[in-house]
Amino acid sequence: EFEHNILISNMFAATMNSSCTPCRQTTSNANRACRNSKPTTIARYAGFKSVGAVEFAGSKIASRKTTAASASRTACATATVAGFKVALLGAAGGIGQPLALLLKMNPMIENLAVYDLADVTPGVAADLSHINTPCKVTAHKGPEQLGAALAGADLVVIPAGIPRKPGMTRDDLFNINAGIVKSLVEGVAANCPNAIVNIISNPVNSTVPIAAEVMKKAGCYDPRKIMGVTTLDIVRANTFVAEASGLNVADVNVPVIGGHAGTTILPLLSQATPSVTVADPAAMTTRIQNAGTEVVEAKAGAGSATLSMAYAAARMAESVLLAKSGEKNVVECTYVESNLVEGLPFFSSKVVLGPEGVAEFLPLGELNELEMAGMDEMRDLLTKNIEAGITFANS
Repeated sequence: EFEHNILISNMFAATMNSSCTPCRQTTSNANRACRNSKPTTIARYAGFKSVGAVEFAGSKIASRKTTAASASRTACATATVAGFKVALLGAAGGIGQPLALLLKMNPMIENLAVYDLADVTPGVAADLSHINTPCKVTAHKGPEQLGAALAGADLVVIPAGIPRKPGMTRDDLFNINAGIVKSLVEGVAANCPNAIVNIISNPVNSTVPIAAEVMKKAGCYDPRKIMGVTTLDIVRANTFVAEASGLNVADVNVPVIGGHAGTTILPLLSQATPSVTVADPAAMTTRIQNAGTEVVEAKAGAGSATLSMAYAAARMAESVLLAKSGEKNVVECTYVESNLVEGLPFFSSKVVLGPEGVAEFLPLGELNELEMAGMDEMRDLLTKNIEAGITFANS
């Protein structure tokens, strides 16, 4: 019953053994040697690449299909397993719970600390702890337990905050979520200042600058380590372009730059791989930009994009941990402090990840006329978002 093409079966099928980054990026040559070339393609996530070293005996979900590609990647996969601690702040929410499940399944994670204010938090941890994977889960409820959740963390993932509702913009979330992120990052500064931080809480365009300012005040700011998770924009772009072009989504890779709200989201359709001709690039761009609203409206007030966001955040977390464990050439788009675009001190673009976070910024590449217009259009809004975060953090 689990042998169809869904995320869980994919996690433990052929692609899960592909910790070799060229394989993560869907190269045509399955026998290509690991780490022998520098990529510019964003990391592919079709399931946890490091799971190949861990056996989940007796589980249908764990059944694997043997292919030439998966066989060639097994040696690489075993090298990626490492004992990391991940703190998930906001673990009882709509994004937090499915994300906690995906993180529990990642064998690179030895300790998953789930933190939230909600009374259900201990129950979430108890539920997760029944899953037969090696990762140990600990529950932490309320501000007095935040320090214990964060102590010794290698990676902190923050989906905490309220979700969007119909009629709300990401700006509407600012006053509540900005304060939540500020207090949580203060905890990071006090308890695990060297951790990499993945921020999901919206508006990301503002919450990342808030986090940066908090860490600066604490004297422990490392711009390589504070990352806004924009991965969902890439996931959506890949999906929509593949569907419109009649391609296998596993073969499509679309960079998305800028920010993580409305017109600040700029898919570079001209740089898609493989090269595709989109019938109406402007309409496709608009759909990718408004995809979050599409989900909010479809859920009719009952929630926002939680499952797809959890998937995207799990992909980003895995990429960070692969790079921390020594994997080379792991490329993702992420929203970080950057001097790539003049006048925009925070910007999402393709980066190479390393053990300490962002190791290298990759060039934006050549933009076509539509994309250049998009860059011009986003500038004022993104500048306003960044300034709002900085002002809030220093108020």
